[in-house]
Amino acid sequence: MLPEGLTRETIEALRERPELLVSICVQQAELIVQLGQRLAELEKRIQELEGQNRPPPPAAPFRRAEKHKVAQPKRPGRPPGHAPAWRQRPEQVDEDFEVPLAEQCPHCGSGLLERRALEQWIVDVPVVRPHVTHLRTWQAWCPRCRQPVRSTHPRQVSGAGGVAGVHLGARAQAVACALKHQVGLSLRKTTTVLRELCGLPVTPGAVAQIFQRVATRLQPRYEALAATLRAGAVVHTDETSWWVGGPKASLWVFCEKQTTFYRVVESRSRETFYEVIPADWPGVLVSDCLAVYDGATAHQHKCYSHHLKAISAAAEPAADPLAPESFLGRCRSLLLQAMDFKQHLSTMPATEQLERRRAFDLAARVLLDEPRLDRPTEERVRLRLRKQLDHLFTFLDHDAVEATNNLAERQLRPAVIARKLSCGQKTRAGADAWQVLASLAATCQQRAQSFIELVTAAVAFEGG
Repeated sequence: MLPEGLTRETIEALRERPELLVSICVQQAELIVQLGQRLAELEKRIQELEGQNRPPPPAAPFRRAEKHKVAQPKRPGRPPGHAPAWRQRPEQVDEDFEVPLAEQCPHCGSGLLERRALEQWIVDVPVVRPHVTHLRTWQAWCPRCRQPVRSTHPRQVSGAGGVAGVHLGARAQAVACALKHQVGLSLRKTTTVLRELCGLPVTPGAVAQIFQRVATRLQPRYEALAATLRAGAVVHTDETSWWVGGPKASLWVFCEKQTTFYRVVESRSRETFYEVIPADWPGVLVSDCLAVYDGATAHQHKCYSHHLKAISAAAEPAADPLAPESFLGRCRSLLLQAMDFKQHLSTMPATEQLERRRAFDLAARVLLDEPRLDRPTEERVRLRLRKQLDHLFTFLDHDAVEATNNLAERQLRPAVIARKLSCGQKTRAGADAWQVLASLAATCQQRAQSFIELVTAAVAFEGG
């Protein structure tokens, strides 16, 4: 057989011109040499790559950087000395079964010895079916008062009848509100839980309308939360972007240890801030360094976590970023010493407290008064801290004030997660309902109160 692409006519022509055949052979030999060299280069490259450590696969954006990882992480589980936890034996038993054992072995027929009982208590979720109440109330007309008179029942949630006569009860509405605003489920997942676990077929649109009606009933309690904050001595605040039919809104959180107040606003302005915390408020405002807070109240404290992060970010390009003798190292040391001083205040005599407190003010002024124009990153840190110099150590003068704004950031985190799930709200009415229910749900959790019971009591029909 002839090789592919080579015909008898071609062979005859090559016999008549041997110089052409030699030329073709030389070209093929050069091509073989080139392919051999390329193959050797590829094999060498493969050996180099195999000798290297492969980089890790792309990580999520929230993955901790290698430099921030602890070399020896803590042992998983509860720390030593923590109280143990186990499932307690139920006090109430609804059913009691005993499974007898035969006298003989089912396999060989021999008699059984050493009988002993195995005691178990199985705690399970019962099959839930809706509890339906058929309610008949009456309505009549008083000719003297010239107004309707009606009878009501505690389980009643609305005065609508006819085709709108089937209502979700107060507790069902409260469970829906808790699933969305306390547990953190999305609107559709809330309807799924109500349908699959509670046997309540309901649409997302109906649940959204329930939220707005319940929020209207709870509006006075929501406004009372703001009054509670204004009556307190310390308020933590933080903010983030929000979505109300568009990306231009913002979410503001104001909180203290027993109260959380969310507010969806169109802009983070000084006027909007004063609608919650007035200018003459005598307490201490703990916040980040957003410009809107500067001078908003008489007494303020800026979060040390933000200061320390700014110092670390400025020090990253340096070879020895936070050496104790460097400017950034001294700034960091000053803040950490103030935090440590706060922890030992209660054990110090009053005279020592006063002397060390004055020493912090003096050290800060000496450190921050000298410009760092030759080092722009250090100058930015200096200007940041010097701008807050008059209230850099406010937390040392008030027992209830913490060095950081972690409380507001913790209370803001569930809202940020909710924003990721739902992208905010489509309408202003939805945002108003969300801020009321989310505020009361967070506050109930802080106060160890039942949000479901709160909503159940608020949904009761008030018609007369």
